[in-house]
Amino acid sequence: MYYIVTGACGFIGSNLVKALNERGITEIIAVDNLAQADKFGNLADCDIADYLDQQEFIDMVTQGHFDGHLEAILHQGACSDTMETDGRYMMANNYRYSLSLLNHCQEQEVPFLYASSASVYGGGNVFREQREFEAPLNVYGYSKFLFDQVVRRRLGSHAASADAQITGFRYFNVYGPREQHKGRMASVAFHHFNQYRSQGKVKLFEGFDGYDNGEQKRDFVYVADVVKVNMAFLESGVSGIYNLGSGRAQSFNELAVATVNACRSLDGLPALPLAELVAQGAIEYIVFPEALKGKYQSFTEADLTQLRHAGYKNEFFSVADGVADYIRCLSQ
Repeated sequence: MYYIVTGACGFIGSNLVKALNERGITEIIAVDNLAQADKFGNLADCDIADYLDQQEFIDMVTQGHFDGHLEAILHQGACSDTMETDGRYMMANNYRYSLSLLNHCQEQEVPFLYASSASVYGGGNVFREQREFEAPLNVYGYSKFLFDQVVRRRLGSHAASADAQITGFRYFNVYGPREQHKGRMASVAFHHFNQYRSQGKVKLFEGFDGYDNGEQKRDFVYVADVVKVNMAFLESGVSGIYNLGSGRAQSFNELAVATVNACRSLDGLPALPLAELVAQGAIEYIVFPEALKGKYQSFTEADLTQLRHAGYKNEFFSVADGVADYIRCLSQ
């Protein structure tokens, strides 16, 4: 019996493969598209049973190759570029692909855990898993939103109505190891680290949309917490759609301070407060881009009520602790 992880060479997918290995599971089929070949490095320290190209995998599923041989599918494969403008590609890759796997898992009574996104909430300021708060701002968010609606209909009024577990996680701003291949779509923490190491400073947006310089806030969640939640639900078998963030909005200033001070600590230097880092030029504010106006979430904070109600009780990393751990990893 196999576990299948789609997007296995990607950021969250590879962390899930590693987590399965740490639980003694190696009968894993890794599915991805290695057109960007250097992603393979994310699996170099992992043990898998086989690797399949995404299209090859879809064909094999359609042909019934895996019937009766699957333990679970952890579906992380998607186009994650929020600036992608090819709607046909986005819907085929994020919506239709997901739908075909969902149908297969229901027919075979196989648990299906998948990646949704906080982008479904758009520019709103209430982040609760209810239809009235969902209004995506781009086709990426819409692709995730539309699939969530299918899942809601399948689950009906009670999660146990599905033939097998269906669990979606609305990821907020995830950061952590194994994201280096993502380029401009990598986390802010990753870019801050590289900016500071190369330029001696971190760049943040000036005030906009009612926020002071660097005070736009996001729910930054460490990938280690994302993995723990996925593993907990895989074990519990609980269905539903859940926010997966830290439940704590923190400013870009806080993230930048955490990044710079983690770097300073590795260099044997003391931590400094925001004002002093700005005064020394270690944090710099730049003009808010015109292209992002009207398309930018200035505030996100996961409402974790449903996640807690489903039984997940662990605490989440703060930005200070999560970023410090991440910077140690990046510096090795």
